[in-house]
Parts: sequence; structure tokens; C-alpha cells
Amino acid sequence: MRYEFKPSFERSTKAVSKEKKAEIKSACLAFLNLLELRARLPIGVGLKHLDDDYWEIRKGLRCRILFRWRKDSVEFILAGGHDSIKDFLKNS
Repeated sequence: MRYEFKPSFERSTKAVSKEKKAEIKSACLAFLNLLELRARLPIGVGLKHLDDDYWEIRKGLRCRILFRWRKDSVEFILAGGHDSIKDFLKNS
């Protein structure tokens, strides 16, 4: 499995606080552990299929990570709130 953090993901995390970056990082690591080690997701972290290849990792109400999951790759696209994920999907 190949993992890629898109430039849009990096841009979406630049202006957030250290605490929020830590939340985003822990949610991404929990998901990667799920894929690689077949570990369970921690309590409070959710995984949801949104549309076609798009999925979302949720940690609380304001921390959501959008990614595209294909057969052999995972592309992390955006980190933000519900509205930013919704807007991205509507415009893509």
C-alpha cells in the first residue's frame, strides 16, 4: 500500500494550532495502523465512506480528514471541518 499526502492536505494544516495538528496526526496514524496492522481504531476516531473513492476519518466534530482510497494507494487530500470537506466534495 502506498500513502501520499497531497499539497492540498499540507496547505489545510499550515494555519492550525499545534493541538489541532496533533489531533490530525493521531487520527492519520490510527488509520494507518488499521490498514497495516489490522489494529482497531481508538475510541473517538471514526471512519466513514463518503462518495466513490472518498473516505473520511473523524476525530471529534471539528477534526475531519478527507482521503481517497484506491486499490493500492491512499491519498490524504484535506484536513478541516465538516463544511470544508462538504465544499471540496461538492466542487470536485
